[in-house]
Amino acid sequence: MNLGFYIILTAQFLSALADNALLFAAIALLKDLNAPSWHTPVLQEFFVVSYIALAPFVGAFADAIPKGRVMFISNNIKLVGCFAMLGGLNPLFAYGIVGLGAAAYSPAKYGILTEYLPAEKLVAANAWMEGATVFAIILGAIIGGLMLNPHISATMSGYLPWLDQIDVAKFAIILITLLYIAAAVANLFIPVTAPDHRPPRRDPIFLLRDFGHSFKQLWKDPLGQVSLAVTTLFWGAGATLRLVILSWALLVLKFDIQQATQLTAIVAVGIAIGSVAAGRYVKLNDSVKVIPTGIIMGVVVMSMVFVTNAILAAALLMVIGILGGFFVVPMNALLQHRGHLLMGAGHSIAVQNFNENLSILIMLGLYALLDSAGWSINAITIVFGAFISLSMLIIQVHYRHINPAHHG
Repeated sequence: MNLGFYIILTAQFLSALADNALLFAAIALLKDLNAPSWHTPVLQEFFVVSYIALAPFVGAFADAIPKGRVMFISNNIKLVGCFAMLGGLNPLFAYGIVGLGAAAYSPAKYGILTEYLPAEKLVAANAWMEGATVFAIILGAIIGGLMLNPHISATMSGYLPWLDQIDVAKFAIILITLLYIAAAVANLFIPVTAPDHRPPRRDPIFLLRDFGHSFKQLWKDPLGQVSLAVTTLFWGAGATLRLVILSWALLVLKFDIQQATQLTAIVAVGIAIGSVAAGRYVKLNDSVKVIPTGIIMGVVVMSMVFVTNAILAAALLMVIGILGGFFVVPMNALLQHRGHLLMGAGHSIAVQNFNENLSILIMLGLYALLDSAGWSINAITIVFGAFISLSMLIIQVHYRHINPAHHG
């Protein structure tokens, strides 16, 4: 990998780190404002909804101008959201603005890889990108927690007296704006790539039809269909699994919230390890062969119900993460490659984001329904694990049916 790729990776890492730290700062700000507790999950919904609502437009935007410039503009929209939060706008709406920036950023950060790198380096590049994103999630949670620690802010106000005038959450947001500014500077050094599949028109009706065409095209392509189905299920399942693990750790292992959060971070570490392994050992042409890993992952999730020991639980969650990372990275790379060939990387990633975030909303909704219906956490875990395994098995059987020459 050359210097240009590492600049792209750095810009993405800093922006993702700020996104994840900001979530914790926004939650703290809601608490300071005495907002009702249901505002906390809604905060995440405000962020995710932009990915769904803007999907028809952000792909065309990412394909219309050089993707490094798209990343710079999108990162600055996130910065506006940060300033809005500091300026007193309701954290839900301010975090929604950050979501707008994130939705526009996503097609560009992955799409630039297909324009900048040869096809044979895509799996490795995705592994790096996925690993950096997961590291940003883990580090963002740690930094978010540290920044909101009153002892640390009190120590810092000893050196900077004006900090006494600001509450802890707002001080954390000021530090996060510096991360977004650093990401913006890195974006300025991203290599310029030629716009890919530039849309012929820019009016909303045309873009909606264009998105609908891309949506159908990707779902009709045999390889695109399989990779899109797998990644859609994986990210919907991943978002829900985080909450399942949190509840399971609190109820079954009798952990406090801090220990339970650390346990979810173990899955993220596993995903990073699995991503690196996939980048090293899986070739783009063999991507479909990793689907059985997803079936095994579902079985391992179901086995959580038999575990009551913290060390065994940590080991099991590490395995779940490794299996997840190992099968999602090649699928992501395959999807980008097919999308790049069929319609342009920005379009295909916008379709992918639309499907994945819709999946997140639906699966979180189903989890909330089961929970409110009084299902035990063990019953929910079994249903959830079985759903992952069965879905992956159906996808595998379907792929073999439409591609009899490929067995595996």
